[in-house]
Amino acid sequence: MDIQQLECYRQQIEQGHLIPYIGPGTLRGVINQEDGTPIPADSDSLILAMNNGRPMAPKLMYEFPRAAMNLELKRGRSFVERFLTQTYGEKQWSVSALHQWIASLNAPYIIDINRDTQLQNLYADREYILVVGCARLSGTQYRFQIYHHSHGNYQVIEQHQVNPDLPVLFKPMGTPLPSPCYIASDADYVDYITELMGGFAIPAFLKLRRQNKQYLLLGMHLNRDTERMVFSDIIYGANEQLAGWALIENANDKERRYCSKKQIEVIDLEYDPEQEAVEAVFS
Repeated sequence: MDIQQLECYRQQIEQGHLIPYIGPGTLRGVINQEDGTPIPADSDSLILAMNNGRPMAPKLMYEFPRAAMNLELKRGRSFVERFLTQTYGEKQWSVSALHQWIASLNAPYIIDINRDTQLQNLYADREYILVVGCARLSGTQYRFQIYHHSHGNYQVIEQHQVNPDLPVLFKPMGTPLPSPCYIASDADYVDYITELMGGFAIPAFLKLRRQNKQYLLLGMHLNRDTERMVFSDIIYGANEQLAGWALIENANDKERRYCSKKQIEVIDLEYDPEQEAVEAVFS
């Protein structure tokens, strides 16, 4: 699926009825502007980048959180955080056409589970609310940080200070900006998902905003328990008749059963920046 086909979703995203939920596949085609290497976004590429290009044991290659936990135990939590900050915050990446398209809509609510800064960079010229997922915090029951962005600056704010008229960018898995914070290792996910289930990982104003909404899942599969658990809790309260659409190329039986249970319609397509336009599947 390319940008031209995605235009069929434009109005519903702009009006806030359809919420983009974007994963690592949406970063396909993004490259380092210095050496031309692709951005590590999916689980395998992140593991290889974190381990200096070397594969890890098969049980660790299963998914990034497992590999990150292994290296955290060996080299400390700061090692994983430093790797993600250097990868996404200190390198110059090309701009994704899909992210440019999403930014042009100024949607009321976007969920971006990637840890890069594409949308934040594209939003640099506007006022918006940034919600960042956090884990293993002390001194607070919440697992998020809220920022108000205006004129290129971020300011930490409390829930009651949020302007409900501003668009919201939700980065559940973290970001290097304005202050590095990530959900990465197994321990992070256990804590974060536990608090998601308990209601402490999503601000109250987003719990209201997400009621009866539909979602457009782009650039990710749902064949990992971790991904499904995060997705399920974040979209809680979605439209009961049709919770949305998942663009998953060659979805397996497990993914289809899960989506059916969640009232998500699977469309056998995947975003491809080099693919020519195809017939619209949604109107």
